[in-house]
Parts: sequence; structure tokens; C-alpha cells
Amino acid sequence: MGSNDSSSTSKPPSETAKDRLNQVANHLNDPTISPKANTSSKRQRRKKDNALPADWSDILGQVRMLQTMAGTPPTSSPGYIRQKNVGKLWVRERIDQLLDEGTFHEVGSVSGTVEWTPKGTVQEDVKSYTPSNNVQGFGLVDRRKILFTADDFSLRAGHADGATAYKTIYMEKLSLDLRLPIVKLVDGSSGGGSVTTIKKDGFSYIPPMPGFREVVQQLDAGIPNVGAILGPAIGLGAARVTSCHFSVMAADVGSLFNAGPAVVAKATFEEGLLANELGGPGIHCSNGTIDNTAGKEEECFAQIRRFLSYVPDCGLNSLPPTIRAEDASDRDVSTLRTIIPRRRQRAYAMARLIETIVDQSSWFEIGAGWGNTAIVGLARLSGHPVGVIANNPEFQAGATDALGAQKMMKHINLCDVFNLPIIQLVDCPGYAVGTAAERNATMKWGVELGKAYFCTTVPIFNVIVRKCYGVAGGIMTDCRDPHYRVAWPSMESGSLPLAGGVEASHARELREAGEKAPELYTRLLDEYTRLQNPVRTAAAFGVPEVVDPADTRKLVCAWTQHM
Repeated sequence: MGSNDSSSTSKPPSETAKDRLNQVANHLNDPTISPKANTSSKRQRRKKDNALPADWSDILGQVRMLQTMAGTPPTSSPGYIRQKNVGKLWVRERIDQLLDEGTFHEVGSVSGTVEWTPKGTVQEDVKSYTPSNNVQGFGLVDRRKILFTADDFSLRAGHADGATAYKTIYMEKLSLDLRLPIVKLVDGSSGGGSVTTIKKDGFSYIPPMPGFREVVQQLDAGIPNVGAILGPAIGLGAARVTSCHFSVMAADVGSLFNAGPAVVAKATFEEGLLANELGGPGIHCSNGTIDNTAGKEEECFAQIRRFLSYVPDCGLNSLPPTIRAEDASDRDVSTLRTIIPRRRQRAYAMARLIETIVDQSSWFEIGAGWGNTAIVGLARLSGHPVGVIANNPEFQAGATDALGAQKMMKHINLCDVFNLPIIQLVDCPGYAVGTAAERNATMKWGVELGKAYFCTTVPIFNVIVRKCYGVAGGIMTDCRDPHYRVAWPSMESGSLPLAGGVEASHARELREAGEKAPELYTRLLDEYTRLQNPVRTAAAFGVPEVVDPADTRKLVCAWTQHM
């Protein structure tokens, strides 16, 4: 009976499954079950709170915010106010003046020190931001790509912070890898350290030299390094700009020293020194540490652009840039026929001679403030860039002294690494003589100059315009085989100048002549003068040609185009 009842009340499996589905549905939809409904709502709100934008606008917004903060002049900052009060441009104003308009592309645009405020569980907002005190990147100078670094003295006086050192090293490596010129606008220590670095790190350290290996490799590869001193260049900043192929200092705000006045006062007891007194242009543009001086910052940028116009991106794999010649190679330069005085003791303006020969308005002198027995620079001949080296008869008669030798040596090496053929205008009476010359190690530096001539391979064309005497004249004109040299009608040459040379060679005869010594001396001098006729030298093939000075420009233009 029981068995029969049980059998009569059982339901088919399909109906049982339907009942279970209905039960679950009713349970889920029951409005009285509030705890589970609350849990679902919280989860939905949490999901909404933590939702991140699909277009990454939160991160990109932070980047734009930091870029805007870095690019906005901090007009209320004490450092910025100090910068303006002394007449200096802000770092980004400098970049705008250096580069072609609209070509600035910054690298490391958000580097610096950032404080963050948490926002939600995984997001954060910028609380405060101090930009890196070195701005760097790419840009165009006269439509030509360069890299640059620029110190911001208004932030920690250009000393190293968390980003500057790494950024600077990165740009040095980029310049080497891309083989592009790099310009360094120095104002401060340029990423060098200060005693506060010890306090920040909690320990002292052996000074590292990161990036200097790359700098030396750039210099050797002929990748133009150009530096401008636009404020105090201290320590590492001074080293960075001094190592450049070409450097210039703004006379109104620039200075350079190993250590500033405060450190000097403790070390040498020289107290009360001003930056300009310690290392201004009057010091370092007259001793060869810095090549050129400029009246103000804007003139520094003009000189940088001028220098870059003569040199290639990299001497290893490119030639110097040529331009369309606007100045005819056969331009009339007949004034050169009378520029050398017939009286041998008289001086003349070598700078005017140079400017007459080279393309008009192309002469760019380097190092005018030091080593004044020599004149060096860059110019163009028929649109082709060349290096120029000349003796300066207006200073110590053009005799090569220690500083003049160093200046010529530096310029030879510069031309060699940039594949710039050299035109030499020779009027060399020999090495400087006397006690001052001996104290200044003239022979030592004269021999170093000789090494530079014979260790380089850049082509050299010599125009012997007047004197060519002794070892000093010989290393200038006989350092290539075969040599390229011509003489003007005014050439005089030999081992020693006649004045002094006659007395030394005929001392016994003159002594024995007694009262007739002056007459004998005059006769000997006249004889040697006659024998110094450059046509005699050319007849013996000591010089291939004696040329009309009026043909000089045409001749050197043809040689330069062939080189």
C-alpha cells in the first residue's frame, strides 16, 4: 500500500528540474533578501571607482602637466629672479635663440623631482614638481640637426640632481651613436656635485667621470663639440666646455674657474675676489682656455652657428659643408702686390691680407685674444671651407712663441679631425728668442707643434709671403711630402735672418776688420740680400714657383676645389 502511494505521488524528472529552476529564480529576485543585494551594489561602486580610462589619458595628463610646469618661467622663484637681475637669459630663452624656430624637441622633458599624492587605490596626483636643472634634446641650427644640453642655473646653480647626470651622459652617448654635433650651454657646474650630495647620499664618494669617455671618443671621431659659457662655469662645467673643439664666453656674464671665490679664499687666502676677476674673459680668453669672447649671450649663439657652418657632422664619414660660391675665384686682388713693404723691418696687417684672399665675409677668426704671434681661423674659398694659419708680423715680428705654437697646434688638430684643408700664409722669422721665450718653454712647444704637423694628414698649401727662417719656418713649409708651396716676390728664407746671422757667421772677420767692420758688415749684408732673391731659390727648385700676389686667390681656390 505504502509502495503504491509513493509511486503515485512521484513526479517525472523534467518537472522536478523545472521546480528547482523556479526556486532559484525566485530566490534571486526576492526583494526581501537585502544583504546579498547590498554586497552586489558595493562591488559595482568599487568597480566604478577603480575604473581607468581606456585611452590612458590619466598618464598622458600627468606628462602634459609636468611638461607645462617645466616650460613655464618660474617668475616668483628666487633663482629665476636672481638670473634675471644679473642680465642672464632663462635656459629655455637660450634654447629658443640658438635653434631654428619650432625645431626644439626635448629629451627628458619630465625628468626632475616629483612628489605624489595617492588618489584611490592605484592612482596618484602630482603634489609638487622641481624640473631637472639641465634641459636637452634635438633641434635644427640653420636647418641642420644638432643635439644640445643647457644648464639651468636658477635651480641649484646647475649642480647634479636626480636626473641631470644621467641625462647628460645619455646625450653624450646619443651624439656618439648618431654622429651628430653637440652644443653645450654651460651655466654652473653642469651636473657636477656639491658637498650637499654627501649629505643627501649619506656617504662620501670617489668622484666619478661618467660620460667623459664618450666625450673623448666624440672629439677623436670629429663629431663637433661646441661650448658656450653663459654664467659661472665651475668644476665639471668648466671641464665640459674647455674640452670642446670650439668654445666662446659671454663677456658680460661669463666666467670659468676650477673652484669659486669662496673655496679660493680658504685655499689660497685670496679673499674678496669677484667671479670676473677670478676667471672672466680677460683671464681665459687670453690664455687659450676659451677660444673666443662675445659681448653678450646672443653673440655667443651667432658664433656657434658660424663655427658649425664650416665643419661636418662627423669627420669619420662626412665632408665639410660647401655652399654655392658667390665670390668669383678670379676676383681682382691686385692690392696684394703692394701689401708687403719693401723695407724688411716694416710690419703690415696680415688680417687684411687674409680677408683679401678668402671669399668675402667668410673669415672667422678663432683665438684672437691669445697666442698673438699667430692668426688662425676658418674661411671659404669658392664656397669650400678651409682652415687658415698665418704668422702675425704685427706682434713680435711673427716669431713663433710658446702660446703661438700652442694655438697653431690646436688649430692643425682641429682641421685634421674635420677634414679641412689648410692654407698657410707664412711670414716666420723663426722661434721667439730671449729670456722670456726661454722661461716660457718656447722650444718645447715649438717641438710639440712640429709633432702636430708631422702626425696629421690634412693637406696644407703654403704661400710664403715674406720670411721663412729656421726650424719654425721649416716645420710649417716642409711637413708634407710632396709639399705644396709657392713664394711671393717678397720671400726671404734661410737658417737665420740676416740681421744677427751675418754677425754670427762672420764674427772673426768683423773682429779682425777693426775700424772697417761697419763697411765690411754692409758689404756682406748686401751680398746676402742679393743671394736671397727668390728667383734664385726657384731656379734651384727650392720653391716650385714664384707667383704674382694678384694670382694668389685664383691659385688657392683651384687647389682647395681639388682637395
